[in-house]
Amino acid sequence: MKILTGNDLKTGDVVWWDGQDWSRDVNDAVDVGAEADAILAREDAALRVNAGYAIDAQRTADGVRPAHIKDRIRALGPTVRLDFSLKPADTDISGWVL
Repeated sequence: MKILTGNDLKTGDVVWWDGQDWSRDVNDAVDVGAEADAILAREDAALRVNAGYAIDAQRTADGVRPAHIKDRIRALGPTVRLDFSLKPADTDISGWVL
């Protein structure tokens, strides 16, 4: 399967194309097939995402798994101390020390 990822222009968050919009949860990503370039062109023109690109992934029993380790780290956060990573449900990070 082919999925789309990029960074949200307002927040810088890693985002995944869910078929209608961008989500912070990789498990919301949908297979875009041959439509990847058209979707990315439209989203780049709308200035909603930065550096969007298509990647290979597969849907497993545990959710969507990007094929490349770089994108797995983008999807799951730090490789150590997952309690430090942002979760899709985190909406207010104003108190976080970055």
